Amino acid sequence: MIDITLENFQSELVEGSVGTPVLLDIWAEWCGPCKQLGPVLEKLEVEYGGRFTLAKLDADKVPQISSQLSEMFGVRSIPFCVMFKDGHPVDGFVGAIPAEKIREFLDKHLPGADEAEAASEEAAAQDALAEGDTVGALEKLQHAVATDPANDDARFDYIKLLLQEGRVDDAKVAFAPVIAKTGLVRRFDALQRWMDAIDFAAPVTGAAPAIAEFDAKIAANKRDFDARFARARLLMAAQRWTDAMDELLDILMRDKSWSEELARKTYIAILDVIEPPKVKVADGQIPPDDPVVATYRRRLSSVVLS
Repeated sequence: MIDITLENFQSELVEGSVGTPVLLDIWAEWCGPCKQLGPVLEKLEVEYGGRFTLAKLDADKVPQISSQLSEMFGVRSIPFCVMFKDGHPVDGFVGAIPAEKIREFLDKHLPGADEAEAASEEAAAQDALAEGDTVGALEKLQHAVATDPANDDARFDYIKLLLQEGRVDDAKVAFAPVIAKTGLVRRFDALQRWMDAIDFAAPVTGAAPAIAEFDAKIAANKRDFDARFARARLLMAAQRWTDAMDELLDILMRDKSWSEELARKTYIAILDVIEPPKVKVADGQIPPDDPVVATYRRRLSSVVLS
């Protein structure tokens, strides 16, 4: 539970609700119903196990905030509770209503327990990766996917990390439940193109193609786009992402629409694969761009729009 003041309103309520929804309880010392509602909300915060944060604001001590919220919702009495999500107020209720009614209100706005657990595991996995703990990150992402199979972000990160670690067969097993979504979810399409490149570079039967043979073909004919694309796929399989995009740009500079825009689509797939997770920021703020991704997006735009 957090006490809201003018000093921490921005950090704890606005920015704080970007990651986890915050329920703000506006109360006053002289208000009898407020004293009845307070303990109920505190028990519910514990019961919901971190799915929301409870914050309290004394209307007499911080009238600037309580008055503004009351005017926004057309409310003239307390206790008055306001749900903050992603940096702004989205809904509220008035009075010391029964716990069951509060649960209905919370369930309308909060992620389910499985969804919340999966999101927490996904965030913990990113922290583990930042610390160099790949094994721990894989375990957390695997748990996130098992807990909430519909969490596309967790599944994408899990499959991506498996591929980065060379665990292609495991990645394909994790990808199988969503393979039908490749036409709908662009990042799944990106994973499919990466796995296709890996299969091209290391076929089950037959000799693996060598990059030197494509270098020779390109040297003989700069417009041998099949050779250039094959070379780009080998570079993708080796996770030499910028080299692969440079090769694809060479195709695009000569023929933007070659093979039904295959070079452009593959280039975008690589950008989706290498883009790091966005840092969560307060509403209205723009998360910073990865410099490599930003540079290659600009290069693509300059070629495609030229």
